[in-house]
Amino acid sequence: MRVTVRVKPGSARPRVGGRHAGALVIAVRERAVDGKATRAALDALVRTLGCHGRDVRLVAGARSRVKTVEIPDELRAQFESLCDAATSGDAGN
Repeated sequence: MRVTVRVKPGSARPRVGGRHAGALVIAVRERAVDGKATRAALDALVRTLGCHGRDVRLVAGARSRVKTVEIPDELRAQFESLCDAATSGDAGN
């Protein structure tokens, strides 16, 4: 299943959850330099979903804040619950 995530690099509080324009928000401490923020975001998604790193694959958006990621279909419900998680600052965005 392909999903959309929005990475917020340089965040003081790393977190996974909430929505921004329909995409799952992943805030990471790493800056968007040399792909560090992208790698950190994918690692955070893997840990949060509780799957293997090989199960999560970047499809598009390596140099963008908005990325398309492929995850196993059986993680759909878990992914959707992450998107719906209430987070301060993202409500209504």
